[in-house]
Amino acid sequence: MNRRSFISTAAESVTAVEEIQKTTTVDNRFANKALPDVMRTTSGLEEYTGVWGFEQVAHLLRRTMFAATKSDITDMTSLTLDEVVDTLLTDQSPPDAPLNTNNSDTGAPVGQTWVNAATNDFNNSRIFSLKAWWIGLMLNQSVSLREKMTLFWHNHFVTESIDVRDARVSYRENALLRQNALGNFKELTKQVTIHPAMLRYLNGNTNTRANPNENYARELQELFTIGKGPEIGPGNYTNYTEDDVKAAARVLTGWRDDPQTLTSTFVPNRHDPTNKQFSSAYGSWVIIGRTGSNGALEVDDLLDMIFDQDETAKFICRKLYRWFVYYVIDNSAEENVINPLAEILRNNNYDVKPVLKALFKSAHFFDSLNMGCMIKNPVDFVVGMSREFALAFPPSSEFQRQYNTWRYIHGQAAGMQMDICDPPNVAGWSAYYQVPQYYQLWINSDTLPKHNQFTDTLLKSGYTAGGFTLIADPIAFSLQVSDPTDPNILVSECAKLLFPIEITENQKTFLKNTLIPGLPDYEWTSEWNDYINDPTNLGKRNAVRSKLQSLLSFMLGMAEYQLS
Repeated sequence: MNRRSFISTAAESVTAVEEIQKTTTVDNRFANKALPDVMRTTSGLEEYTGVWGFEQVAHLLRRTMFAATKSDITDMTSLTLDEVVDTLLTDQSPPDAPLNTNNSDTGAPVGQTWVNAATNDFNNSRIFSLKAWWIGLMLNQSVSLREKMTLFWHNHFVTESIDVRDARVSYRENALLRQNALGNFKELTKQVTIHPAMLRYLNGNTNTRANPNENYARELQELFTIGKGPEIGPGNYTNYTEDDVKAAARVLTGWRDDPQTLTSTFVPNRHDPTNKQFSSAYGSWVIIGRTGSNGALEVDDLLDMIFDQDETAKFICRKLYRWFVYYVIDNSAEENVINPLAEILRNNNYDVKPVLKALFKSAHFFDSLNMGCMIKNPVDFVVGMSREFALAFPPSSEFQRQYNTWRYIHGQAAGMQMDICDPPNVAGWSAYYQVPQYYQLWINSDTLPKHNQFTDTLLKSGYTAGGFTLIADPIAFSLQVSDPTDPNILVSECAKLLFPIEITENQKTFLKNTLIPGLPDYEWTSEWNDYINDPTNLGKRNAVRSKLQSLLSFMLGMAEYQLS
C-alpha cells in the first residue's frame, strides 16, 4: 500500500530553518495564513533562575503530563526545579497489560489479558480494550513524563491499528514505545524498524531483493530521522535523495513478521546482499552488502549512517520542541535552543533524557512567551479535565465498568479528531507539522462544540453506562481554593487552577456575576456557609452546586481553558 498519496508537499518560507511540511485542508477561517515573522524571544538553554512557584510548577506539569492537578502542583512546589525534573524523568515500572472485557472472546477469560491469546479472532474488541487501557494509564499517571512521551513517540513512529490488524501486535509496539520513552532514540528507531507492527504498516514484510518496497525506507528518512530539508533539485531533498530511498530499501530487504510468534524474523534469501551506494548527502557512504544471517546487520549500518548526520539530531529536537514548547521555530530558537539540544543529544549518543532535562530546566522553557501558548490536543483536553476534577472512575474490581468509562473518554478525544492507536496517516496528527496552522487545527467548527459538550456533560448530567455515572463534582473542586466563602477568591483561584495565563480583572468580575448574577458578595458567602453547616440538606447542596456548575461550565468554555 502506498501511504504517500494522501499528502502533497509545500515549502515553508518564514525562516530558513523550517523543514518541508505537508498540507491539509483547514476548517478554520481564523487560523494562521502565514507564520509570525517576528522574533519571539532570545532566551536559550541557560538554566532558569527566576521565580519558582505555583505558576512555574503548573506550567511544567501541564506540558509534561495530562493536566496539572492541585495536589500535584502543591507536592511539587515544595521541591526544587532540579528535583521536579528528576521526578518527571524517573523510570517507571511497566504497567499491567490490558484486560479482556468481552464475554464472547474465547481467546482469553474475561478479566484476564488477551495480549498472549492464541488468535486475534476478537481483534476489534481488543483494540477497544487497548485504547481504553492506555487512557487509563494517562488518567492514573504519577508525576512522570512517561505517558506524555509514549504519546509523542506514537505520533512520531506512526502505525495504525486498523492496518496492523492485530491488537496483540499493536500492544507490543505500544509497550516498546513506553519502555523506551526516555531511552535512546537510535536504539528505539532500530527496534521500531524491525517491529512486526511497522513491518506490516509500511510494507517492510513485502520488501525483498526481487521486489524492493520503498515505503519504510522513505518514511525512515523523511519522517522518523533526518527529515527532508529544502528541495534543491529533482529527487534531491538536501538531506537525502530519491536514490538514497532506493538504496535504503535494499538495505532493509529480508525482514518478515511471524503472525504465530508475533515477532519479526530475518530471511536471508529475501535479502539483497550487494553493496548499497548512497549520495553525497550522506558523504557518498557505502553500506557493504552482507550475506546469510549477517544481512540483518545492515540495519545497524544504515542507522549508523543516518545518525552520523548532524541534521538527524536537529530534526528530532525540533519535533520535541513543537511537542513541549511552541510550533514556531524562528532563527533565534534554532540557534539558542535547537542547535545546543542537538549537540547534547549527539554527545550523549542519542539518549533522550539529557535533552529533556536541559529543555525543562531552561530559561527558554519558562520564558513568559512560552507559557500558555499551546492549544491543547484532544487527549490533553479530555484526560486533563478528568484529572483536574478528580473524576471517580469505577475501581479495578469492576473492570468492565472501568474500561467502559475509559472507553468513553477515549471516544470523546477520537470525536475531537485524536484517536489514539489510529492517527490519521503516516505523518501523525497534522497539528504538529502542518504549516502555518499547527495547533490551531485542533479548534474548528466540528471540534469546538464537542469540547463544550464534553465538559458540560461531565459537569451537569454526567455520563451513565452500565449502571455507573461518571460526573464531576463542582463542590469538591471548589473546596480546593483557600476560601470558597469569598466569591472573589473562588473565581481567582479556580482561574489559577484551570488557566495557564492570568485573566483580567474584568474577566474575573464577569465570572463572579456568572456565579451570583447581580447579587452582593455576602449572598454567596451566606449560601455557601448554609450548605457547609448542613451538607446533607439536598436543597442547600443543589443551590450551591447549580451556581458552581454555571461558573465552571462557563470557565471551561473560555478560550483560556483551551490553552496549555
